[in-house]
Amino acid sequence: MRVLVVRHHDVDTAGFIAEAFEARGAVLDMHLLPEDGPLPALDGIDYIVVLGANPSVNDDLPWIAEEIAWLRGADVPILGICFGAQALCAAIGGRVERAPRQEIGWTVIDSSVPDLIPPGPWMEFHGDRCLLPGDAQVLATTALCVQAFSVGRHLGVQFHPEVDGGQFKRWLDMGCAAYAIEAGYDPDELLAQTIREEPAARIRADRLVATFLNLLPGT
Repeated sequence: MRVLVVRHHDVDTAGFIAEAFEARGAVLDMHLLPEDGPLPALDGIDYIVVLGANPSVNDDLPWIAEEIAWLRGADVPILGICFGAQALCAAIGGRVERAPRQEIGWTVIDSSVPDLIPPGPWMEFHGDRCLLPGDAQVLATTALCVQAFSVGRHLGVQFHPEVDGGQFKRWLDMGCAAYAIEAGYDPDELLAQTIREEPAARIRADRLVATFLNLLPGT
């Protein structure tokens, strides 16, 4: 099994999601966009994972339009995470809009399929939300937005199942601490909570990958 992981920042890793794939024998190929150039052909690739990004899907950046077009043409299952879920939403005919507020921190979601998408808590760190096309199936929500959806073999999640303490610290150091403070959170407390959540978050991420790998249209 080969998995292509699309990153948008050099500090990002697939974290617990990578661990879950590797535990199942997967080989992961990494592509940093846009620094590594255009997204590659999918010859020999079985699955795609698209990670988060600071820009909005609606920002006028050439690589964003190129990524959405590439996702639209992909013929393998896609797991989109945060920005990746929003890019997937745009690729399948939905829209992305600014949410009324930022959603940050460890959050319990309302899952209609808790055996497949655990209620969490999951790490949230976003300011946009997905407006899905009619053929997408909503799997989980919060009061603010859709948290998980499927369309065919594709799965999008608004939260960050990959994040461990090290990853979250890198986000804070790259400037995300200011977003947390603006939203009324103490970055140090969020980091401490992230470290405490690591054992359970690893298990939840593993279950999420199992759901993705076994996803059937209409799940």
